[in-house]
Amino acid sequence: MESTVLSVSKFVLDGALGYAKSAVAEEVALQLGVRRHQAFVRDELEMMQAFLMAAHEERDEHRVVATWVKQVRDVAYDVEDCLQDFAVRLGRHCSRSWWRVPRALIVRPRVFAQMKELRARVEDVSQRNERYRLIKGSGSMIAAAAGQSSSSMPGATMSGVDEARRQQNRAKVDLIRLISRKDEDLGVIAVWGAGSVLEDTPIIRTAYDYLKRNRRFECYAWTRVMRPFNPTEFLRNIIRQFYIDSLEEDAATTRQASTPGAQDLRRMGIMKQDDLLHEFKKYIDMKSYMIVLCDMSTIEEWDQIKACFPNNNKGSRLLVCTQKVEVASLCVGPETVLPEHKQLSTNQTLYAFYEKDSQDGTDSAVLGASLNKETTGSIHSTGGKRFAPMDNAVVTYKESRLIGREKEKSEIIKLILGEGSQQREVISLCGMGGLGKTTLVKDVYQSQELSAMFEKRACATIKHPFHLEELISSLAMQLDEMSYRNEVTDVDRTKLGVKTSFAGSLEGKKYLIVLDDLSSTTEWDAIIERFPITETASRIIVTTRVESVAKHCSKKYQNIYMLKSLRDKDARDLFTEKVFENITDLDEQYPELVEEAKLILKKCNGLPLAIVTIGGYLANHTKAKDEWRKLNENISAELEMNPELGMIKNVLLKSYDGLPYYLKSCFLYLSIFPEGYKVGRGRLFRRWTAEGYSKEIRGKSAEETASSYFMELIGRRMVLPSQRYIRISKGIDCCQVHDLMREIAISKSTEENLVFTLEEGCRSNTCGIVRHLAINSNWKGDKNEFESMVDLSRIRSLTVFGKWQPFFLSNKMRLLRVLDLEDTLGLLDYHLEHIGKLLHLVYLSLRGCEGIFHLPGSVGNLRQLQTLDVLGTRIIKLPRTIIKLRKLRYIRSGSLGILRAGFYEEFVKDKPRLMQNKLCFLTLSTVGFCVSCCTPQLMSDTVETDGIPNRHDVCNICCCVMSPFLARQPEPRGVVLPRGIRKLKALRTLGVVDIEQWKTILQDIRRLTQLRRLDATGINEKNCQDFCLTLSELSCLEELSVSVVEPGLRGCLDGVSSPPKNLKSLHLLGSLVKLPEWTKGLQNLVKLKLHSTRLLELDASIQVIGRLPNLTFLCLWQKSFQVEELCLNFQQVVFSSLKVLELALLENLKSVEFGAGAMPKLEQLFFVGRQEKTDIMLFWGLASLQSFKEFLLYNGDYKEDFMEDIRAQLAMNPNGPVLKRY
Repeated sequence: MESTVLSVSKFVLDGALGYAKSAVAEEVALQLGVRRHQAFVRDELEMMQAFLMAAHEERDEHRVVATWVKQVRDVAYDVEDCLQDFAVRLGRHCSRSWWRVPRALIVRPRVFAQMKELRARVEDVSQRNERYRLIKGSGSMIAAAAGQSSSSMPGATMSGVDEARRQQNRAKVDLIRLISRKDEDLGVIAVWGAGSVLEDTPIIRTAYDYLKRNRRFECYAWTRVMRPFNPTEFLRNIIRQFYIDSLEEDAATTRQASTPGAQDLRRMGIMKQDDLLHEFKKYIDMKSYMIVLCDMSTIEEWDQIKACFPNNNKGSRLLVCTQKVEVASLCVGPETVLPEHKQLSTNQTLYAFYEKDSQDGTDSAVLGASLNKETTGSIHSTGGKRFAPMDNAVVTYKESRLIGREKEKSEIIKLILGEGSQQREVISLCGMGGLGKTTLVKDVYQSQELSAMFEKRACATIKHPFHLEELISSLAMQLDEMSYRNEVTDVDRTKLGVKTSFAGSLEGKKYLIVLDDLSSTTEWDAIIERFPITETASRIIVTTRVESVAKHCSKKYQNIYMLKSLRDKDARDLFTEKVFENITDLDEQYPELVEEAKLILKKCNGLPLAIVTIGGYLANHTKAKDEWRKLNENISAELEMNPELGMIKNVLLKSYDGLPYYLKSCFLYLSIFPEGYKVGRGRLFRRWTAEGYSKEIRGKSAEETASSYFMELIGRRMVLPSQRYIRISKGIDCCQVHDLMREIAISKSTEENLVFTLEEGCRSNTCGIVRHLAINSNWKGDKNEFESMVDLSRIRSLTVFGKWQPFFLSNKMRLLRVLDLEDTLGLLDYHLEHIGKLLHLVYLSLRGCEGIFHLPGSVGNLRQLQTLDVLGTRIIKLPRTIIKLRKLRYIRSGSLGILRAGFYEEFVKDKPRLMQNKLCFLTLSTVGFCVSCCTPQLMSDTVETDGIPNRHDVCNICCCVMSPFLARQPEPRGVVLPRGIRKLKALRTLGVVDIEQWKTILQDIRRLTQLRRLDATGINEKNCQDFCLTLSELSCLEELSVSVVEPGLRGCLDGVSSPPKNLKSLHLLGSLVKLPEWTKGLQNLVKLKLHSTRLLELDASIQVIGRLPNLTFLCLWQKSFQVEELCLNFQQVVFSSLKVLELALLENLKSVEFGAGAMPKLEQLFFVGRQEKTDIMLFWGLASLQSFKEFLLYNGDYKEDFMEDIRAQLAMNPNGPVLKRY
């Protein structure tokens, strides 16, 4: 698994190289006369990309390599910024062809100088790789050809190499001191390393060789624990090494004949098992020995091995190496006493576990001097930091009692038992790291209900890197230990023998196999081939963090069990049980700790690993409010620095480390958003696209690529989907990051200078260069502090949460691509007057900014803009210059409305007749506007803005917004577009647009043939036919929202000759009286929403809607039907695919009846009703809904008999659906 710095560097380099190779870059370089420099930079970047791909093989955690990779990342950023800046600024001034040549001549000297400097930087970075030989094959032949050697530059590499050597030597000293401690008992030291760290580190081997050279012990052996474990072969391997050492010793002392000890060893080599063990114990009882046991994976293996080594009181040592922390901790000392532990390496996960109160037996100064003789460079010996007695890792693994998972356990057992199926079934348990999958499945495996039901049982955790033969051997030994051992011995442990014995032990048997921590489909395909196909009702249980892996393993959807976070009560019970050793009512016994406990549990968010770990940590500390508050305030630092909480980060980091490099960057980007913030799906897609995180790949659009990244992050459980997602046609509409996963994202993004957040208590960014700046609502700094915190000239995105300050937007942000001010308070028109200078801007969101009434004309300078989101502002008309933005793909608009619809009629209703004259009313309004220009506070109070506008803004509001609004009184939801919108050929999303004001607007929209979504309002009798013609032309349309503003326009939408075939979502708003005729032909329609349509033909409409084959979501809102008594009767023949039904404030609703077999796939029913209309038996047939899961009732007052009736019907449904409030 590659490091974050390497992943981010690859991603940045991909973007820089992609732009350097683009046609735009080629053209600009040609115009400016820097073609040679541009080609050189491009070629060098390609070479760097190749080196980075090899860097992972060179162990990217090496500090020297990591430093070079960071330099590659930084120069790649600068290359992309520089090339894009040239293209953007030259393109801005060269829109007219006659100005292109003079402009190129003017800027050429400056560009030439910058390209020359950039080329020099690229050369430096590239040559640094060659000089230091960081990556294999990166330049050794070139160096040799030039006659250079590393010795010619002795000072060039000393700093980085020496630092790595010093750290390694410190670790050797620490380990040797532990082994050489003054203790005559048989001592056990266990070394635990995460992942491949243990396999790759030379620390253990070097310490072993040092002790062997200095003859600290009489006998030495280094052996790997083989599987299945064979005691005879194990002892013979050790004896063989003893014998060789003995012969070498004889040769060194010039003895002619071998010693009696060597003869004894030779004789033991041919003994059988029982005699061998007896003689071996007798031999080592007379010796002091040191034996290294590599790759210990289970405590059962340790128990068998330890029995071979009695305590002879000669200070012998066993050094156990393992990748499992629970094994390391339980090998050392008695089980009832927690061992000490020491970190051996500061930049790797490598710990030594040892018994308490051990005394170091070797003087550190002498040992350091001795090691210095054997290695170049200096060493400063340190004792290593001693942590608290054992971190929570062991406590976590010792935890066997399930709290809050009783329901999940019974449901999984039910899946295993099945319904009498004789086929082999695979049950997949899927969930994010730390949810307790392993603990739960272990408890299921050991349960009494299953113990007697299977003839063969085995359980194994899949190691990474994946070794198939080791896994199969481990399973086979558990299935039939003695026969398997003999069989494997007979075939000399060949793969054929392993395969035969394993398959043979399962043939015709009913077996239960548990495979824990499966990470890829490739692993599963290799494993499942070894299992015979039987019809014995066998079961395989798989745990995984990746949803796609679970789906691949379990072909039946019902066999996939998605494990969720603990419920609030269960989480609290588990927490108190860990802290107080029994479930405790905090409100009664520790009321002063309640609030702090809530904050801790909120941070844990139902994650058992976090709850158990933090609970175990607090159990060893004072139960005081200040202590808990301190933990809450410094949770990020504690996770990073405190070894007792480090297990949380280690487990969660496993999920992060398993991400491909392109997903790592997408995940780290989420650290921009505050804790608990729900990020909209579309918002995230468009931001990723603007930043270059998602691109067009093999015919897939950038949006489709972003969608696949988003779903993969959810499938890998890196982000959590919103609970609201089921109500929209696209599925998940927003997501959020678990608080603890967010801490990892913040830590990693800070390391890479990717994201910097201005918030209360933050410190100045020491590096100064960051790419993404977020400003939280609790930051109260001033302009000087703001500009001193970061280098604004390198910022690529600015995101503001909370209140706006004018200095947030600076002219220094010349490379800004994303300006996201969604829901920012206090933002006014005049704050955006210089926005036209942000020439690189790709994404601009002012959504929800109620103080924005119009956009400046300078927005037309933003030629790179792809997203313009002004939904929820007071803008009723977009500027004329917007038609210059030819790259625009997304325009989302929709005014909050200056004044509500019907304001004029209500205002003059009771006024004198003179006041009811519209001309008189407009005259008086004009006078009021003039007064407002003199007193801006008056306008602020009138339109309820977040801040006080200046006079210029007030004049704009009055003249450009309110006067036209009062004169025309447009539909308040829509925004008027300028003429010429047809030029924006790249548009994919448009709306909400008011088509009532201009007759030519529909002709423009008709030319936007790539539109995927259109929200239109203002449809009336005059323009309905033109609108129908426009719909017929938009063949790519997938989402359509139509709002009719005149009542009783029966059949106004029937003129659509060929409706869009790919239409998936349709929202009809307004008095249509009848459904459009073409509705019945929408074979791909997924979601339909009716609101105020006043349909007269109830039964006919239900029949048309119900026969749509792919309709999944149906929303019927108020006034959807205009009938005296609304009786919805859903029968078997209709709504075959419907999953979600929403009924909201329907007029005259008398009954909702579900016939037998109706809506076979319905899962959720949302209902909003009025108290006086919710009578008993309003709903019929809820018990017969085959797939029903939830009845969601909007918060409000309902009659008690109505509630009881709903509960009774749900209780009769065999699926056990629940009643919820929302």
